[in-house]
Amino acid sequence: MDRSASASIPSSTGNAPLYSFPMPSFSLQGKNFSSLFTTLAILASLLVLEQAIYRYKKRHLPGASWTIPLIGKFADSLSPSMEGYKKQWNSGALSAISVFNIFIVMASSNEYSRKILNSPTYAEPALVHSGKQILRSDNWVFLTGKSHVEYRRGLNTLFTRKALGVYIGIQESICRKHLARWLAQAEQDPSSKPIMMTARHLNMDTSLGVFCGNHIPEHAANEINEKYWFITQSLELVNFPLPLPGTKVYKAIQARKVAMHWLELAAHKSKIAMASGAEPECMLDEWVQSLNDPTYKGRKDFSDLEMAMVLFSFLFASQDAMSSGLIFGFQHLSDHPDILAKVREEQERVRQGNYSKPLTLEMMDQMTYLQAVVKESMRVKPPVLMVPYKATRAFPITDDYTVPANSMIIPSFYNSLHDPEVYPSPDDFNPERWLDPEGPANASPKNYLVFGSGVHRCIAVEYANMNIALVLATAAVTMNWEHDLTAQSSEIDIIATTFPKDGCRLRLTPRTNA
Repeated sequence: MDRSASASIPSSTGNAPLYSFPMPSFSLQGKNFSSLFTTLAILASLLVLEQAIYRYKKRHLPGASWTIPLIGKFADSLSPSMEGYKKQWNSGALSAISVFNIFIVMASSNEYSRKILNSPTYAEPALVHSGKQILRSDNWVFLTGKSHVEYRRGLNTLFTRKALGVYIGIQESICRKHLARWLAQAEQDPSSKPIMMTARHLNMDTSLGVFCGNHIPEHAANEINEKYWFITQSLELVNFPLPLPGTKVYKAIQARKVAMHWLELAAHKSKIAMASGAEPECMLDEWVQSLNDPTYKGRKDFSDLEMAMVLFSFLFASQDAMSSGLIFGFQHLSDHPDILAKVREEQERVRQGNYSKPLTLEMMDQMTYLQAVVKESMRVKPPVLMVPYKATRAFPITDDYTVPANSMIIPSFYNSLHDPEVYPSPDDFNPERWLDPEGPANASPKNYLVFGSGVHRCIAVEYANMNIALVLATAAVTMNWEHDLTAQSSEIDIIATTFPKDGCRLRLTPRTNA
C-alpha cells in the first residue's frame, strides 16, 4: 500500500486493515492550492483596501464605520424611505455612505446644501448616478461654467410672460379634457380610485401639448406616457451600474429613445410650420420663431436632435416633480376643506361666476391665495428631496472636511423646508404663512429650496407653479373630491420624487355650479 496516500490501523491477527483513511496528496494539488491561496489573499487585500479607502474619505463624518463589501448601502437605495433619509439627515449636517464603491456625502443643512448648489467650480449636477446614460451625456443639463450660462440664457425666452400666455390656453384645454374624463369614469364607478397614474397622464399630456402642440400625434403622446414610467422607476439614487437588458436603466434608455424619436420629429415639423408663416402654437414654435427673428443675437443653429434633447430635459424635470406637486395638492385640499372653501371663494371672485371663461395670466395673478396653497403644499411635501451632484475636484466644504474629487455630493432640501425657526409648526399645512410679507417664511427665501438654487435652479419655476395652480383651480370649480383615507395615506413613497404611498385615493363627483 502506498503509505503516502493512506494510513491503516493494524490488527492483532495480522489480517487486512479494518479501516483506511485516504489522505490528500499535496504533492499533486500543491499548484492549485497555491493559486487558490493567492486569489483569496488578493481578494482579502482588495476588501481591506476598500474599507481603508472608505474610512479615509469618510474621516470624522457621521455614517457607518464600515461599508458592506462591494455593494455598500445598495439594498437601502432599492427601497428608500423617508424614515431612512431622516435618520441620515439628522445624523449630521454632513454625513457619508457608500454604494457600489461610490462615495457619497449627504448635506442636510441649509448652509451646506446651498453651498453645493452655488459652487459650480467644485460640483456639477449628476441628477442620479445613471443620469447621463438616461438623458444622454451630451444633454445641455450637464454643461457647466460659461457654456451652461450662455446655453440657459438662450432658453429663457421659452418661459417669458409672453410665452406663458401662449401656453396657458393649451394647459387649460388639456386639463378640462382630463378632468371631464375623470368624472365620466367616476360616474361609471363611483368608488374611490388612486389618482397617481391618471394625474401623471394629465401632466404628461399637458407637457407634450405645451412643448409640441399639434406636431406630436395623440398616439405618440400616449406611447411616451406609457413608457415614461420606466424612466421614473430608474431614477434611484444609485442603480445597478451596467445597463444590461432587463435592468431598470436599460428599460429607461429604450423609453428615452422612443420619446426622442417623436420629439425630434416634432422639432422638424415646427421648423416647417414656422417657415411657412404659421403663428406659434406651442413652445417649439416660440423657440423656432425666436431663432428666426433678425434681432435675436444668440445662437441659432439648433438641430432637430438638439431641440429634442432640450425638450426631453424639460420633460425629465417636469413629469415626476409636477405630478407629485399636483397629487399632494389634491390631497392637502381634500384633507383641509376650510382651505378648499377659501380657494373656491377666490375662484368665484376672480372668475365673477363665469367658470367657462378661459383663464388668462392676469386672472392667475389675482389668485394669490391659490398661489400660497401651491407654495405651501410643495413645502410640506416637497416633490424633490435632493439633487445629486458630483464633486469635479476636491471640495473644501468646511474648514475641517474636504469632499474627495469624483465623489457624489448631495444637497438635501427637506430640513430647509421644515426648519421650525422659518416655518413654525413646519409639518402643518398653512398657506396663510405666505400671505404675511413680513412673516418668517417670506423673510427667509433662502430656505425655500423646492426648485433648487444657483445657476442650475429650475428654469421653469413660473410655468410649473402655474400648471399646478391651474389644474387645482379648474378642479375646484368643476368637481368635488373626497379623500378615502387609508393606513398608507400619510406615508411617502419615493419613486424618483415623492408620492402618497396609497396613490391618493379620491372619490369624485361633479359640481353643479361649473
